Amino acid sequence: MKITLAQIDPIIGDIDGNTQRILRACADGRAAGADLVLLPELVVTGYPPRDLLNIGEFRRTVDEAVERIVRELPDGVVAVFGAPRARSGPGRTLWNAAIVARRGELIAEVHKALLPTYDVFDERRYFEPAEEHAPRVVDVAGTKVGVIICEDMWNDRLFWGDQRLYDRDPVAEAVEQGAELLVNISASPFAQRKFEVRRRFVAHAAKRWRVPVVYVNAVGGNDGILFDGHSLAFAADGAPIAELPFFEERVETIDLAARVTLPAVDELDVLHRALVTGVRDYARKTGMSRWVLGLSGGVDSALVAALGVLALGEGQGAALAMPSRYSSDHSIADARALAEKLKLPFEVIAIEPAHAAYETMLGPVFDRLPAPPNDVSWENVQARIRGATLMAWANRTGGLLLTTGNKSECSVGYTTLYGDMCGGLAVIADLYKHEVYELCRWLNVHKIAGAIPESTLTKPPSAELRPGQRDDQSLPPYDILDPILESLVDHERGTAETAQRTGAPRELVRKIAAMVHRAEYKRQQFAPTLKVSPRAWVGRDYPIAMGWRP
Repeated sequence: MKITLAQIDPIIGDIDGNTQRILRACADGRAAGADLVLLPELVVTGYPPRDLLNIGEFRRTVDEAVERIVRELPDGVVAVFGAPRARSGPGRTLWNAAIVARRGELIAEVHKALLPTYDVFDERRYFEPAEEHAPRVVDVAGTKVGVIICEDMWNDRLFWGDQRLYDRDPVAEAVEQGAELLVNISASPFAQRKFEVRRRFVAHAAKRWRVPVVYVNAVGGNDGILFDGHSLAFAADGAPIAELPFFEERVETIDLAARVTLPAVDELDVLHRALVTGVRDYARKTGMSRWVLGLSGGVDSALVAALGVLALGEGQGAALAMPSRYSSDHSIADARALAEKLKLPFEVIAIEPAHAAYETMLGPVFDRLPAPPNDVSWENVQARIRGATLMAWANRTGGLLLTTGNKSECSVGYTTLYGDMCGGLAVIADLYKHEVYELCRWLNVHKIAGAIPESTLTKPPSAELRPGQRDDQSLPPYDILDPILESLVDHERGTAETAQRTGAPRELVRKIAAMVHRAEYKRQQFAPTLKVSPRAWVGRDYPIAMGWRP
């Protein structure tokens, strides 16, 4: 059997455009001699459609699109594609469905059984789970094909053990129904190193059930959620049949008799592709092509500037240096050098006149007000002048303001609300500081020919908002801070376990944990964040006003 994997990038809510993408992929599959074309989960709507599913007109448009796709499929091919479908009776009014169709005939609907409600997922808000042992096997060219939707495949008892989230296993149900081939249509978000688990698990499923397993995934960015593609096929003995690239649209036809060797993966290359895709798709899907950022001479803004150019090309962005009385000459020099190498238009707009005006306005009032410990009022004034300057530039040019805060800073609140947090997209807010350095050095070698100055990569990090300021005066060094944060934030471990695992003093861990919790009100006002880790601010749900303290 020949199968086409249509790893495509649907736009949420672009029903007509997505319909055309589906039909083009099916035509390409037919031209390549495919018997079966597989497309991603909810490809008609894009994933996740969220509360668009509550709008009656939207749902009617989706139904009309499904009818059109079935009507206009090319002769001689069976397509499997994802769409929401109406249901009746108690419970939610929709299924998350896989449509199995040939030209002019809707052969079957297979409904998703396991509806995730963790992390970025909220499917039980809209969908009802498939009924127990509902039919999920269809005949395609004489082969019994078991149709599985995304999460339905990821609950294997032997693979996951006690980590399983559900009681049922739709894959086992399909095999019990006689499946000779398993196909999985997915919208599975990207996370670093997730590819390793995918490879191992799809191979495991094929070997366990002794049938080929073919997995197709969406690609592209939808707000902060990124889909990496990386569609896979494994033979019944666990041997790899095919693997599609990361973060590329690809319509590829495979033969189940084929065998391939899986290549080594450069994880920093995949990470850079994720962030570039996130910036490019966010801009494209919101109708923006121009962008701007504040270029300070520091490592974070240097990385975001490089990613902006790689995502949207030369001539589309602008970099503003906004020196204050505390800015060092080398910071401006580093920013200028980077902008020149990236061919990024560069403007210097000093904030001293506005800073002096604020001092005139607020100084007499502040003199009468008692200052809190570690007062940062004047530091935040400077950050907010810069934020207002950048927003004015973005308004004037119609550009997208890219924020430059990293995950280490965002975790502990080392950011200024309405200051450096201003912007339309938080590009690196899911990268810890050490990851920022690693990716900068990788880009210098592989993508931007040393554009980031070495001095940017070696000087002590500083916000430069007071004389002689360095980050390590307010925070532990990042090589100590980042492992603590990874334990507290990514793994949600307690302070005692974090101290034990990291070797950090328990009082320091308690202090960092308290900073993380105090900063929750800031994170809930972030720009959309590109999610690249298994546990990002996207999908995290903590209260702001609460009495519990670590």
